[in-house]
Amino acid sequence: MNAVENSESDTNSAEAESANSTTSETCTAETSRQVDKSGDRIQKMFGEISGRYDFLNHFLSGGVDYYWRWRTVRRIRPDGDSPILDVCTGTGDLAIAFWKKAGGATAVVGTDFTPEMLDIARVKTAKMGIPADAASAKANGSSSSTKAPLTFQQADTMVLPLDSDLYQIVSVAFGLRNVSDTVAGLKEMTRVCKPGGQVAVLEFSMPRNKLFSAVYRWYFRNILPRIGQLLASNSEAAYKYLPQSVSEFPQDEELAGLMRKAGLKDITWTPLTFGIATLYAGSKPE
Repeated sequence: MNAVENSESDTNSAEAESANSTTSETCTAETSRQVDKSGDRIQKMFGEISGRYDFLNHFLSGGVDYYWRWRTVRRIRPDGDSPILDVCTGTGDLAIAFWKKAGGATAVVGTDFTPEMLDIARVKTAKMGIPADAASAKANGSSSSTKAPLTFQQADTMVLPLDSDLYQIVSVAFGLRNVSDTVAGLKEMTRVCKPGGQVAVLEFSMPRNKLFSAVYRWYFRNILPRIGQLLASNSEAAYKYLPQSVSEFPQDEELAGLMRKAGLKDITWTPLTFGIATLYAGSKPE
């Protein structure tokens, strides 16, 4: 059974009622053009902005991205010592959040196919004293030797070089819409998830309230790309790509249907911050 969680104080019944019509308008008006998600382009684009990626995430979201990750790790709680996987991890923020939520007791793996982003993720975790592996922690004589490692490796989400049925949680934050084949990515996430485990998708979405949506769309299309390009100049127009990719990406029941197609059940979705982000969760049948 599907469930839309309306526990958010900023999500009201009017927004829920308008979700279908808003999504329909989005698809009709904006999916006539297909944004270029070719692997070479995505890899080059994120490689070029990697040095400013974290700053711009926090600046352009007004810091609310911290809250979204906080909500994610509270909703999708680590349980036991089975490892956790975060795909399209970028600079590792959600992987780090899960590692901290588990108290460093559970191994976490972050994968991404842009090496420049992973380099930054490794530097961040090293500065935090998070062990990349047990051996390195012991070599440094750190008390973190008792902690589970947080490791990063380069990998394509559509073809993960990982064992099946292994991870208690498989997550992705603001990365699934960058995967050229959404269902293929979800199927791989489901494959490596252990039976009974959880798959979580945190992604940008379009607000359900029509009035707020109109204002947000104007900002998203006209202001955000100019600020982003100014602060992180790149040849692939990354911050023009952002609103285009979000507008074309499925949301609510449409994305839930793709998650079911990938083999997940008990799909829920929770709009966050007036619906500009949404947290989806599903479980792998036992």
